[in-house]
Amino acid sequence: MALSDILIFLGLPSDLYRIWKYKPYIFGDFLCKFLFYLSETCTYCTILHITTLSVERYFAICFPLKAKTTITKCRVKRVILSLWGWALLTASPILFLFGVEHRNGSLPDEAKECNYIERSARTGLLETMTWVSTIYFFLPVLCLTLLYGLICGKLWRTRHKLRGPQAASREKYHKQTVKMLAVVVLAFVLCWLPFHIGRILFAQTTTILYDITQYFNLIAMLLFYLGASINPILYNVMSQKYRKATSKILNYSQVWQSRNLTRSERTSLEGTEVSSVM
Repeated sequence: MALSDILIFLGLPSDLYRIWKYKPYIFGDFLCKFLFYLSETCTYCTILHITTLSVERYFAICFPLKAKTTITKCRVKRVILSLWGWALLTASPILFLFGVEHRNGSLPDEAKECNYIERSARTGLLETMTWVSTIYFFLPVLCLTLLYGLICGKLWRTRHKLRGPQAASREKYHKQTVKMLAVVVLAFVLCWLPFHIGRILFAQTTTILYDITQYFNLIAMLLFYLGASINPILYNVMSQKYRKATSKILNYSQVWQSRNLTRSERTSLEGTEVSSVM
């Protein structure tokens, strides 16, 4: 999920350029298609990862013994690869939906736009992908609501049954994890809901409402990128394990850099000694 959130930002320079100067689009047809495809793939992948994490928490809390034998590192890797593969596949029609073209007849360089291709709107591909994207958002939200309802019910029923320090510690950890994921899901809904509403309006709008939808889509785009950047912040604030893991990675990076620096200094010193002997 972290990788998909990072990759989303590759499309930010292109989007900022389109806000500043909508046409002509100077980066070419390939980059136009690729950035839309990358954004769509990463969006789908983030949604699938959030849903899968919630399913994993549901099994870990409601069926802990079964989860220990079922959820292994090997299977987790396979699931992650499967999610990426499914996201790449289901986002592939975007490559035929967007491109660089002129809106009226000929193709003068001064009027090229990176937008949906008119042919795709006539064939129904634009409307189809709008509904696919909408289902990708609202169906997981419904699933997440159901899962968290079941998890909260389980924690509520077992709050007086647990005994001992280990059980209390486990319950505290589960509650903290559920709280963190619930905040992540809430931020996800608030930041990405306008984006999907904007898509529906864009696909269905008339010429009269075009300017209104453009302003709405601008706000939705800002929230979309905010949603991609807010997850690491939430994890750092709410998860002690995440902070420890981040600190461990940073410390490892510092040790690795210091070793390389020491090695290069040693090599430089040896070279100086050899040259002085000669």
